[in-house]
Amino acid sequence: MKRFIPFLKSPPTVNVVALSGAIASGGRIGTLNDAGLASTLTKAFKKGKPAAVALQLNSPGGSPAQSSLIGARIRRLAEENDVPVFAFVEDVAASGGYWLAASADEIFVDATSIVGSIGVISASFGFNELMQRQGIERRVHTAGKDKSMLDPFRPERPADVKRLKALQAQIHDTFIDHVKSRRGARLSEDGDLFTGEIWVGQKAIDVGLADAIGHLVPVMKERFGDKVRFNTFGPKRSLFQRFGVRVLTSAIDQLDEKALWARFGL
Repeated sequence: MKRFIPFLKSPPTVNVVALSGAIASGGRIGTLNDAGLASTLTKAFKKGKPAAVALQLNSPGGSPAQSSLIGARIRRLAEENDVPVFAFVEDVAASGGYWLAASADEIFVDATSIVGSIGVISASFGFNELMQRQGIERRVHTAGKDKSMLDPFRPERPADVKRLKALQAQIHDTFIDHVKSRRGARLSEDGDLFTGEIWVGQKAIDVGLADAIGHLVPVMKERFGDKVRFNTFGPKRSLFQRFGVRVLTSAIDQLDEKALWARFGL
């Protein structure tokens, strides 16, 4: 009809981007990274002149760098196109997942959503005693005394741990700055806000990490009217995925991702 009556106003459109999975570099199936989301996010902010972009979030976190890159892309596109961004948290938006949520102008959660975990974690294993029992000798030659920092096949060195913690502190400070710049005066004075603590539903709202309890469709209809239209955007699926063929990742990758979800009971 609009083709024949050009002055007829179209109903507003909200473009929805599903951000579900752990955050990691590379092309692993089911993970989020900046390169993989670049095209999707660009289309979501530009196609059809949307009234808003809604982020459907469900992520336990992952790579700090990828979280920062994706968050920066969301903000850049929002400002370039003058489009407001709303985040809707499903099961969890923690650690890097919350970094993405904080890139939105407003954050909505379910009463059972897990939010927060503003911190930095590094986990590994130590195999040095096992190797000694098995009579295995490890030979490593480096140029640079710190090149083999945190080698899991030798005893942990206090100097390595000190250096790691210093690196983590830099990343943590950047995370805190991002949250403070995005949430501003909405943040409470809770002493646990940046300790890696997590909150559920209303508690996340009480400390200022979220704005309200609400779900995507009813909230967007309340903001833009009952006739608002929704377009969903997501990364392109490979030929194998279209036919339901699951591409297997390495066992270590799968364990890493399961560990991220398991921290939140998921």
